Amino acid sequence: VQLVESGGGLVQAGGSLRLSCTVSGFADNNFTVAWFRQAPGKKREGLTCLNLKDGGQYSADSVKGRFTISTANTEHTTVHLEMNDLRPEDTAVYYCAARESIGYYYTILPYEYNYWGQGTPVTISS
Repeated sequence: VQLVESGGGLVQAGGSLRLSCTVSGFADNNFTVAWFRQAPGKKREGLTCLNLKDGGQYSADSVKGRFTISTANTEHTTVHLEMNDLRPEDTAVYYCAARESIGYYYTILPYEYNYWGQGTPVTISS
């Protein structure tokens, strides 16, 4: 399984950015993709996840209403993270990760994911 993120960059506060995660290697769509971020000196933080089979989602309170996870195609090989109203505190390296889905269980705990992308940096200027 491979995951490749893209779309990071420098944005002014209040702006928007869309990150993409291209997933390959799963035999079917019975997997969950999540987005995480890690700022310098801080622990990796779970943001949101999407079960590609049943469409179930879960988001952290810190990003509800601002960040949206979605899949762009019927093959479910690309997952986006739409980020709006960006703030300087959103500056971090953003990672996507994947795991085989287990029923209706939606998680954003980093240790529960076993496949990770390389990360894409996002910088929000004030």
